[in-house]
Amino acid sequence: MTNLVDIFKLVYDQLNQEVLVTVLQLLISASPLILVVILWIIFWPLWVNYVRSEAIYKEKTVLLEIKLPKETVKSPMAMELFLTALNQWGGEGNAFDKYWKGGIRAWFSLEMVSVEGQVHFYIWTRAAQKNFTQSSLYAQFPGIEIHEAPDYAKSVHFDPKETKIWLSTMKLLKPDPYPIKTYVDYGLDKDPKEEYKVDPLAPLIEYLGSVGYNQQVWIQILIRAHKKEQRKAGTLWKLTDTWKDEAVAEVNKILMRDKDTKVAGAKDEATGFTKLPSISKGEHDIAEAIERSVTKLPFDVGIRVMYIAKKDSFDSSNKGGILGSFKQFGSENLNAIIPDKDKHHQKFNYPWQDYQNIRYNRVAKLGLEAYKRRAYFHEPFVEKSFVLNSEELATIFHFPGQVAAAPTLYRVPSKKGQAPSNLPI
Repeated sequence: MTNLVDIFKLVYDQLNQEVLVTVLQLLISASPLILVVILWIIFWPLWVNYVRSEAIYKEKTVLLEIKLPKETVKSPMAMELFLTALNQWGGEGNAFDKYWKGGIRAWFSLEMVSVEGQVHFYIWTRAAQKNFTQSSLYAQFPGIEIHEAPDYAKSVHFDPKETKIWLSTMKLLKPDPYPIKTYVDYGLDKDPKEEYKVDPLAPLIEYLGSVGYNQQVWIQILIRAHKKEQRKAGTLWKLTDTWKDEAVAEVNKILMRDKDTKVAGAKDEATGFTKLPSISKGEHDIAEAIERSVTKLPFDVGIRVMYIAKKDSFDSSNKGGILGSFKQFGSENLNAIIPDKDKHHQKFNYPWQDYQNIRYNRVAKLGLEAYKRRAYFHEPFVEKSFVLNSEELATIFHFPGQVAAAPTLYRVPSKKGQAPSNLPI
C-alpha cells in the first residue's frame, strides 16, 4: 500500500513540474506581448496628456469684458439661449485628432469679479471663437458693450509675506440630476416688472459690491458641453451618459418602479392588475423636476472661488460672504451648491493640520495658477466637475436688471444706436 502511495506522489510531482514548465514557457513566449500591454497602460495616458497640454499651450485665448446697459430688461432666459450656443462638441475631431493630435472640446469661463468693490463680468474663450461669442451675446443683449480686456488674474502674484489668498471649489449637495433652484422657480421666465423681480443673483452682486480696499473676490464658472463618454457597464466599447442614467435611476427609486415591470406594487387579487405605488405630492414634484431637468442641454461645470487681499486688509468674514451667496440657488427637496470641504482651503481649519501655513500657501499658489490658466478639465489641474443644464447655468450667471442696484456695478450710461439712414450728407 505504501509503495502505491509513493507511486502516486511521484506521478503528481512529475505532472506539477510539467505544468509549471509549460506555464513558464508560455509566459516567456508571450513576454513581448505582455510587455507591450504594460507599456501601453503606463505610457498611453502620459502621451494623451502631453499632446493635449501642448495643444492647450499653443491655443490663443481672449478675455471679453461685458459692460451692461443702464437698463437691462432681459430675462435670464436670454442668457440661457446664449449658453445654448456655447454647448459645442466640436474641437475633438475624430479619434486620431483627439488622441494623437490633442484635439480638445471647447470650454469657456464665465467670471464675476470684484476688484475693491468694482463689479465686472467677463467671458474667457479661445481667440478663434471670439467673434462667435460676441455675435451670440449681441443677439440676445443688443445694449451691451463688449471689449477685449487685459487678464486681471495675471496681475496678481502670490507673496505669502504680503498677500493672503483663500479659495475653494464648489460641488452639488445631491446627485447631479437633482436640479438647483432656477430662475423659473423665481418667476423670472415670465419677465415681470422690475419692481416685482426677485433675482437670485442680486445678493451675490450686492456682496461683490461690498468688497473693501485692497481686496478682490473672483468667481470662476468653467463650462464645456457634456456628452456621453463613460463606458457602459458590461460592455467594452459602448458609451453611455451617466447623468441621464442616474436621473432614470433616481426617478425610478422615487416612484418605486421595478426595472422589468416598470411599476412596483402588489397585485390586486380582484382584478389581477398591479397596483400603482402611492407617492406623496412632494415625491411627485421631485420626480417631475428631475425629468424636466434632463430635457435641457447639459454642461460639465466647475466652480472655483477666490478671495485675495493684502495681509492687513484680509477679512475672514468674506469667506462666509462668498459661500453664503450661493445659498439662494438651493432648495431643501432638490439640490444646492455647496463648498467641497475635502479640497483646497476648506480642510485647514485647525492649526495642527498645517505647520506654519506650508500646505495652505502651497494650495494658494497652485489654485492661483489653475485660475489663471482657466484649468479644470485637463492636466495638470484636473478637478471633479458636475453637470448643470442650460437653465441652471443661466441662473447662476446672467446679467441682472435694476433689481441689482449695487452702485459699483458699472453700467453703460446711455443706450447706443445707429444713426438714421436719411441724414443729409
